[in-house]
Amino acid sequence: MSDSPETSIGRRDLLATALGAAIAGPLSAAEGQPQPRVLITGASRGIGLEFAKRYAERGWQVVATCRTPSTATALNELAASRSNIVVERLDVVDHATVDALAARLSGQPIDVLLNNAGIGGGGENQLFGKLRYDVYPEVMKVNAEGPIKVCEAFLAHVAASRQKKMITVSSSQGSIGSVTMPMLYWYRSSKSAVNMIMYNLALQLKNRSIIVGLVTPGATDTDFMVGLPKKMLRPVAEAVTDMMREIDRFDLATTGRFLGYRGDVLPW
Repeated sequence: MSDSPETSIGRRDLLATALGAAIAGPLSAAEGQPQPRVLITGASRGIGLEFAKRYAERGWQVVATCRTPSTATALNELAASRSNIVVERLDVVDHATVDALAARLSGQPIDVLLNNAGIGGGGENQLFGKLRYDVYPEVMKVNAEGPIKVCEAFLAHVAASRQKKMITVSSSQGSIGSVTMPMLYWYRSSKSAVNMIMYNLALQLKNRSIIVGLVTPGATDTDFMVGLPKKMLRPVAEAVTDMMREIDRFDLATTGRFLGYRGDVLPW
């Protein structure tokens, strides 16, 4: 009898787990276990850069990815100061680069796959009556299609890890139950879309003990928020502290949830 697709995938993940355990890296003297590994998309600046810094400070192995490493000055400087950060090229809308990195990291477990890359689409392009329809496909491709492609490409890496987490940085702007005024048609709908995609994925992967979660930083002082008064914005370090706390708390009982930075479940 031939194997079903699910049986074949399960056996591949089992082999990946065994291989990953064998080559996962140096053991922590304190815990007697391999150091955890995080892969971060969009790590060249802002929230992604802070995630890379903070996970490196924890002693994790950090795979910090961005579209153009050669111009990622701040990220390269951070990597030069930390031996546990490696910078890799990955463009979430270029499936070839996603697949290439997944192949290059074959056999390396990834405890937290962190989908952080995203774009806003420009507020001026999302005004009703003057909507720039040519901008919408790009926003959806980066914010919704990109994360699921990354999850699909790195499934075996996450399955081979101990923590087994796929986390996406969403936005409260994608919470249909939270918004009260019309704005950002493209950005909001792209975040609502990725929320549904990840909830769907959580249902798909729960029986394989893979945890899928959504977090949000709140209004944070990044390039996305240029022009808004600083007093309205949260410091990047504070936002990342809150999200990392929620990422740590995710388990199979909470897989699929969309959490605010205070730990509350946001209304879909």
